Amino acid sequence: MSQIRLIKDRLLYFYSLLAEGKVIYKEEEAKHFNCSTRSILRDIEDIRAFLHDQSEKTGYVQDLVYDRRVKGYRLQPAIRQVLSNEEVFAVLKILLESRAFTKQELNPILDKLIECCVPKENKRMVSDLIANEKYHYVEPRHKTNYLGPMWQLSTAVREHKLVRIEYRRAGDDQVVQRLLKPVGIMFSEFYFYLIGFIDKKQSQGLRFEVENDPFPTIYRMDRISSFEILPEHFHVPYQDRFEEGEFRKRVQFMYGGKLQKIKFWFHGDSVEAVLDRLPTAQIIEQGEKGYLISAEVFGKGVDMWLRSQGDWVERVD
Repeated sequence: MSQIRLIKDRLLYFYSLLAEGKVIYKEEEAKHFNCSTRSILRDIEDIRAFLHDQSEKTGYVQDLVYDRRVKGYRLQPAIRQVLSNEEVFAVLKILLESRAFTKQELNPILDKLIECCVPKENKRMVSDLIANEKYHYVEPRHKTNYLGPMWQLSTAVREHKLVRIEYRRAGDDQVVQRLLKPVGIMFSEFYFYLIGFIDKKQSQGLRFEVENDPFPTIYRMDRISSFEILPEHFHVPYQDRFEEGEFRKRVQFMYGGKLQKIKFWFHGDSVEAVLDRLPTAQIIEQGEKGYLISAEVFGKGVDMWLRSQGDWVERVD
């Protein structure tokens, strides 16, 4: 391989590292490419000159600087910033606590986050901080890997394509077939869910708890035994589009049903926990009896939560 080609390959390699928010360490790269540190410094100066020329052309100012804190060269500002130690640690802890994935799916996600997002000098520390929780991680009992299927169904949501699913119902484990207009994918309480409207062509003859329900039905992803994305599209008027954020505010434990307003007294100490659990909740009265709270919710999932609070909650009908 010619000397010019070797230099070009080095420059492209260094630029790709910098574009990912990573740091260039001249001694390590000199060993990697079996060259002198002086050659690496020349490459760095070439990249710096290129960035200066690009800044004059585009007006986007970017520089390659030596960071004394990490003793290496990095872009300022970086094209793609790495997460801070605090941010990536928080994400890792949330993933572990969610218990949403099997070990087979979760471990590569954790490893990639640490490898791609944590500065080199802190990777060992972050790995050590989650090592015990990672080792004792209890995966969901369904042991279903659904990252791939979930991504496929998300494309059906985005492209407004009908989906035919075979679904194992809770309780009797009976497998039923549904033709759906998928409108969203959500996560709650350990599980991912497919949100969709049953197509009118199939809804005839089916019995529903809420007749002519204007709200979508909810299907736990691990209970979908098979699915087929059909070529047929469905139309969603903009004013009728499904808004996952608004739906999430009003649904508890992903139990569907009619929209209702509830009112209850809360006698506990931490009313903030109630307001966080029910995002639509409002305190309408406060006194010796506690807090009188009203909220707008979907379905019966809220009944499960209210019962779980015991004497702290008193329902007002």
